[in-house]
Amino acid sequence: MDLNEVLSQLETDNEEEIEKLLQQYNQENSCTFTFDTKEEKLRSKLCQSLITVLGKQMQRRCQKTCLETLRILSRDKRVLAPVATREGMLVLAGLARLQLTEEGGDTQSEEDEDEQERVVVVEALKCLCNVMYNSAAAQQVSVDVQLASSLCRSLRTPRAQNHEVGLFTLRLLFLLSALRPDVRGSLRREWHAVRLLTEVMEHTLGVRWVGPYEVARLDPQALPLPAEDNERAMESLKALFNLTLSNTDGEEDDHQFRLIAAILRHLLMLKTESEEKTEEVHSHAVNLLNNLPVSSLDVLINVPVHGGLEKYNGKNMDAIQRLLDFMEKRIDKQGSNYKEGLTPVLSLLTEGSRHNREIRRYIKAQVLPPLKDVKIRPEVGTAIRNKLVRLMTHVDMGVKQTAAEFLFVLCKESVDNLLKYTGYGNAAGLLVARGLLAGGRGETQYSDDEDSDTEEYKTAKPFINPITGHFEEPMPNPIEEMTEEQKEYEAQKLVSMFDKLSRQNVIRPMGVRPDGTLAPLEETLCELPEDTSGSDSD
Repeated sequence: MDLNEVLSQLETDNEEEIEKLLQQYNQENSCTFTFDTKEEKLRSKLCQSLITVLGKQMQRRCQKTCLETLRILSRDKRVLAPVATREGMLVLAGLARLQLTEEGGDTQSEEDEDEQERVVVVEALKCLCNVMYNSAAAQQVSVDVQLASSLCRSLRTPRAQNHEVGLFTLRLLFLLSALRPDVRGSLRREWHAVRLLTEVMEHTLGVRWVGPYEVARLDPQALPLPAEDNERAMESLKALFNLTLSNTDGEEDDHQFRLIAAILRHLLMLKTESEEKTEEVHSHAVNLLNNLPVSSLDVLINVPVHGGLEKYNGKNMDAIQRLLDFMEKRIDKQGSNYKEGLTPVLSLLTEGSRHNREIRRYIKAQVLPPLKDVKIRPEVGTAIRNKLVRLMTHVDMGVKQTAAEFLFVLCKESVDNLLKYTGYGNAAGLLVARGLLAGGRGETQYSDDEDSDTEEYKTAKPFINPITGHFEEPMPNPIEEMTEEQKEYEAQKLVSMFDKLSRQNVIRPMGVRPDGTLAPLEETLCELPEDTSGSDSD
């Protein structure tokens, strides 16, 4: 379509012709996300003309069509300068019925709104989302005109109960809090956005409180969470994640955080209309749980146990089991991004296990049960332990460290216990990073309860290779039948090979300092205790 023709028509007051031309443009470009750079100036002028037209009094149908065109154009960040102005943002905010301080009062009551009005509101919100995402200038204008406070006010009105209005208001709040970290503090302190979003979650999920931090138990026959509710829940979780990235663990916040933890526990027990969407919303729940103070995680297990549900030492472990299932599903997911998809739940379970004895003992029983069959390497197999041990040698450093730390905490940060379940070869990376190559424990203090080894493990223990972590049949000694001269020749040959590799910087001989950290071999030899360095030993 000729954009010059569209621009010429916008200069007239013929709404019918404007609407007709723009509808044709919208139809042709509804799925366009990459635009021709040759028409960049024309599209920028079209943005300016649309803002001018939208600032006038016109019929709702024509407003809707103009906004649809602007939404399509706003996918191109290069043409947004006319929209990302104070005038442009105020026009869009006015159409979205966001009461900005510079606009004055909102004269139309919510009861007077009809369906066409709501459609215009939704289209304006969609435009604001695109413009906010693609323009730093628009983000600054949003701060200047206090858009954050307007979004909070809007979420408190009955209008936000409409699915699309509520959804895109939440999405706009998420984008603003994500792209402008400086706004988060005022959202928390002045507009109490954490409490507001918690209430939105309660309403969306149909939470019914039956005790302190206890949500009414789900009916086993309950229908899955509707798709629309699931969408709003995810936008709320994303915004809450931004607002809780840096929190003050003060007494006044503790109650709010525990309420959020209780709602998230309820959410973890819910299913949606598809397995994929269930996993997605649970992923957002995990991310938010990572932001909460670890002291609030006891809310996940301090609820009554009903029927045959998971119970461990009187604690309800349903939510913990859901997190374990989620973790294993993420490990099994082919081609997934472990760093984004797996490390958050591993970090959450690690911190929960580090600070809560019941959580640690339950997870240990599921992940690292007493060893019986030690004939197979720890990284071989389909059990959750095998999968986690394989991650200890993953190519991604973050994934490798997170998985190793998780198993280390389950072993109460005991090097000996960790090696029993993983083998030295798999655990070497963690031990080097923590300076524990010489053995010992981490810094966290744990309870004195001891793990008991199975009879099978005790019998096989003398024959377990500490490097591979599995039982090996005694191997014949390859030098048993050699003469002393042959042994010395082979030894000298090996030394020469190592020396050559070392001189060529292919390898660098390393040793372990007395504190358990790695260092070049020559340095560790210099640090030997005096009583051994001066002995007659070869």
